[in-house]
Amino acid sequence: MKKGLVISCLLATVALLSFKTNKIQFAIPKGWPKPVYDFGKNPLSLNKVELGRMLFYDPVLSRDSTTSCASCHSPFNAFTHVDHDLSHGINDRIGKRNSPALMNLAWSSSFMWDGSINHLDVQSLAPITNPLEMDESLPNVIRKLQSNTRYPNLFYKAYGDSVITGQHLLQALSQFMLTLVSKNAKYDSVMRKQAAFTEQESKGYALYKQHCASCHTEPLFTNYSFENNGLYVDNTLNDSGRMAITKLPIDSLKFKVPTLRNLKYSYPYMHDGRFKHLGQVLNHYAMGIQRTPTLATQLQKGVFMNNEEKFYLISFLATLNDKTFVSNTAYGFPKKYFEQSEGL
Repeated sequence: MKKGLVISCLLATVALLSFKTNKIQFAIPKGWPKPVYDFGKNPLSLNKVELGRMLFYDPVLSRDSTTSCASCHSPFNAFTHVDHDLSHGINDRIGKRNSPALMNLAWSSSFMWDGSINHLDVQSLAPITNPLEMDESLPNVIRKLQSNTRYPNLFYKAYGDSVITGQHLLQALSQFMLTLVSKNAKYDSVMRKQAAFTEQESKGYALYKQHCASCHTEPLFTNYSFENNGLYVDNTLNDSGRMAITKLPIDSLKFKVPTLRNLKYSYPYMHDGRFKHLGQVLNHYAMGIQRTPTLATQLQKGVFMNNEEKFYLISFLATLNDKTFVSNTAYGFPKKYFEQSEGL
């Protein structure tokens, strides 16, 4: 056998071995429910996660290569943005809704504010093809990646095949997003009996359980349902929420219940980013609710708190901020890959 062929065979064997042995286990925090995501159909691996991370930060996914997933989902802001209320796409096109924060996605069975996507493995296709966001087509993204000097090798390391497919592209993005688990806030330390709430936080915790827990359920602080929380309709956006997907009047003005985790980093709040401060959110529930036929049952009587109680509740919500999550370098921009890549 010729020397060059021997070397090629050895390299192929090493790559295949790497492909088979770099699987990682998804760690479920103690006391948390079982994830709904089926890892059996898309097992996590180091190479796939790193590939997904690189794709997440690469603007090549957009038509003009100016906008990446991270453009609207910054790691420093719990993977959303804080510089405007509605998301912005290529050519500064303004979207219809505020970009949702990305965390603990393995426990969600639907995505987007209206639940229009029912599986994480296809979720990324929506922003890629949305004309107000990335305005690109999947076949063209694949063409660009295939012609890139680095991506075919990265896909080979991840999937054992250098021919890039739409399925592998979307699953790699899922792999990275599945690792975005926020589980180390002060609240989590208290639940692990490694810390204790202050008096104000304890009082706020009691208020949370009284007024918020039915929709923002522990430990994920959302029940992933869709509710009408009494917001007045923006006459410019005219957003009917989930009803636009189901066509059912019962879903009018219902939006996905967001998590209360990392609120310090993920303002502005609500599906259209209308509130910049938590005080405004609490004032809405106290005296700003619009009563419509689909209003959430829990809000029929309003949520009344005096200023002291609002202070306590906000103190508790601060215990849900996870500094380690927003500063985790494993989630950040993969500088080393982009420095070594050509044409990115």
